[in-house]
Amino acid sequence: MQDVLPDGATRATFEIRAERPMDEEEYFEFCAKNPELRIERDGHGEITITPPAGAEAGFRNSDLTAQLGMWSKRDGRGRAFDPSAEYILPDGAALSPDASWVQSSRLEQFTKEQKRRFLPLCPDFVVELISPTDRLPKAQAKMRQWIDNGATLGWLIDADRRTVYVYRPGREPEELVNIDHLPGEGIVEGFRLELGEIWRGL
Repeated sequence: MQDVLPDGATRATFEIRAERPMDEEEYFEFCAKNPELRIERDGHGEITITPPAGAEAGFRNSDLTAQLGMWSKRDGRGRAFDPSAEYILPDGAALSPDASWVQSSRLEQFTKEQKRRFLPLCPDFVVELISPTDRLPKAQAKMRQWIDNGATLGWLIDADRRTVYVYRPGREPEELVNIDHLPGEGIVEGFRLELGEIWRGL
């Protein structure tokens, strides 16, 4: 196992057991001891560590999660989550989307203690924002992974290029350019993401 950071990111040193992948308990404890970092794991146990976001990325993500959270409360069918929520996917990966939504009926199967940790499920709806340290092919591969693991809708937002890629199961991504809003569909029908502030940034 190795730690991998995006090109141009600041490298930090962590104690990682190199002789074998961490089990779920070890991985959770490792993440809990480094709350200032965004830590993810692929299906083979390889760890990716991303430094904290810059101000503009943080602003855009705040606007995104606020809109999804307000809609989710009004809608009442599920729960919205910010980037601090991480999921253990069916393929063994542990990933954190920039925003996500899960039906309440799926959350009811878990105990209170389980809900305090990384949930072993794939969210129904995910949104990823491309940051300055992200490469588009890698971000697209992550979106495909969400869909392959059970997400029914995914949005990949490249704010600097005012472009959105819409991912749906069994279909090629749809590319949308210079739109002013994104309408939810399927499981999140009724949600409308206004893109003005996200496009403008800081």
